[in-house]
Amino acid sequence: MTISKTYAGRLALVTGASAGLGRSFAGHYARAGADLVLVARRCERLEDIARELEAAHKITANVIAQDLSVPDAHEQVMTELARTGRSVDILVNNAGFSIPQMFAQTDWPRQQAFIGTLVQSVASLTHAALPSMLERRWGRIINVSSMLAYAPGGVGHTLYPAAKAFVLRFSQSLHHELRGTGVHCTATCPGSTATEFKQASGIGEGGEVKPSLFVQSAEQVVRGALRANEKDKAVHVSGWHNKVAVSAMQFLPDEWFAPFARIAADKS
Repeated sequence: MTISKTYAGRLALVTGASAGLGRSFAGHYARAGADLVLVARRCERLEDIARELEAAHKITANVIAQDLSVPDAHEQVMTELARTGRSVDILVNNAGFSIPQMFAQTDWPRQQAFIGTLVQSVASLTHAALPSMLERRWGRIINVSSMLAYAPGGVGHTLYPAAKAFVLRFSQSLHHELRGTGVHCTATCPGSTATEFKQASGIGEGGEVKPSLFVQSAEQVVRGALRANEKDKAVHVSGWHNKVAVSAMQFLPDEWFAPFARIAADKS
């Protein structure tokens, strides 16, 4: 099952599109007829995905190879986009990684790059894309947060819960600001997902993560996020088990969950 709406003639910009959730978002929008702009650092892989989706779905897919951790990343993305003569109709802020080391043991440039990618680029790309959406009175924004946005901090992955909490609260605020404008903003909060995220973040080696009772596939997460965004929901927590965990984290003391935060971050 894919999204029910036809987005022919719309343009979807997806960050972190070279694998995992980003790749899945791109595929779903392409099947619904949307043209694509795929953003990530790995240009060759993006080009392969773009050509594959163009051939399969008769859409146009452009590639922007961009490191989203740099302060002016959004300006560079929008400059490249302007050359196509198109405006963003659908924005998926998905790019991200995690740092498994202790905060003091990781050099600041690495932490700064993390903040740039997971916090700054989400706000700056949204800010850059919104004016044209509001002018047309139509737009879709999906910001990928995490169930760890609801969790207390743990040992290691120090900035991850804080960054995802920012994405969650930012999305909720924006959702309320955009009521009645025709623009929908949704934060999707997945838990453990079978993607390349763990390997890309340097968390462990080998051992491909596969979907199971408590590990969702990228397709499951993306389908739920798209349905929630269509319905103009502010937040979507993916998976019944994650919904139960989030409910518990909201009503029970933080200290009960702190020991599990590191485990959840390792598996997300």
